[in-house]
Amino acid sequence: MIALRRRGPAPGTEVDAVATGAHRLAVLLAAGVAPAAAWAHLASTAGGVAEHAADAARTGGDVAGAVVGAAGALPAPARLGWQALAAGWSVAERSGSPLAQMLRDTAGALRDVAELQRELDAVLAGPRATARLVALLPPVGLAFGAALGFDTVGALLGSPLGLGSAVAGVALLGAGLVWSRALVARAARPEPAPGLALDLLAVALAGGASVPRARAAVVEALDACLPAARADAAADEVVALSRRAGVPVGELLRAEASSQRLAARAAGRAGSAALAVRLMLPLAACTLPAFVLLGVLPMLVSVVATTVADLA
Repeated sequence: MIALRRRGPAPGTEVDAVATGAHRLAVLLAAGVAPAAAWAHLASTAGGVAEHAADAARTGGDVAGAVVGAAGALPAPARLGWQALAAGWSVAERSGSPLAQMLRDTAGALRDVAELQRELDAVLAGPRATARLVALLPPVGLAFGAALGFDTVGALLGSPLGLGSAVAGVALLGAGLVWSRALVARAARPEPAPGLALDLLAVALAGGASVPRARAAVVEALDACLPAARADAAADEVVALSRRAGVPVGELLRAEASSQRLAARAAGRAGSAALAVRLMLPLAACTLPAFVLLGVLPMLVSVVATTVADLA
């Protein structure tokens, strides 16, 4: 049961913190503060990753690499947020795109991701509670039988049949918990950074890079900073539309990235609805049989034993 509970900070909090840092950096850079000084100012309040980035910027080192290295030990949400920021920084530096605008765009995208995490956690609250509740059935059944005056514990431990029932019931209960936990964990694992590749391509093109060079910069940045993300095939369609219509491709790419984040939210809600049904599998295959073995069978054995003793 405990394994099914969410632990740690509230969903979205860590990604929101990275988004706030990115937005502060954007404001500082837009005001004319040098990157090294901007990172140093951020480090004075945020510390951690920002300190390593400030050191790298001050010495002319690889800022994106420093961010990725420092974020490696962080929990997954914060790590992915910093890796996304590092990928954007790498693309902007390589393409000559304005860092401040890139950071504003990154902050907005990260806030969308944080909202996705909060929404997914909210829709999974029901299935998590259901999994915890049904896991309580076997021990509650055992305690209920004892409260009614049946020697359920003695029935479980006092005979080979009872011992076998106890072992099988505990094994089934454990299997049901593990199975339910795996189902919930799989449903709670959204795409690492929906729309990020499109946002990065927009950043690269804003610096004046050609489409092939911009694509190369994005692929290199994702490989170095956020391997869990991937290049997006939708970019081809968006770029082709931009050429046919003769309109700037950047806004089209950002709009498509936003659409992908909305689609990820919808997928999360659909996954939660499907999870509520899939959780019936461990309930039927493991938890209910465990309830019979640990709660019902001991009462029956106790009743039979008492009846036989009275007749004797």
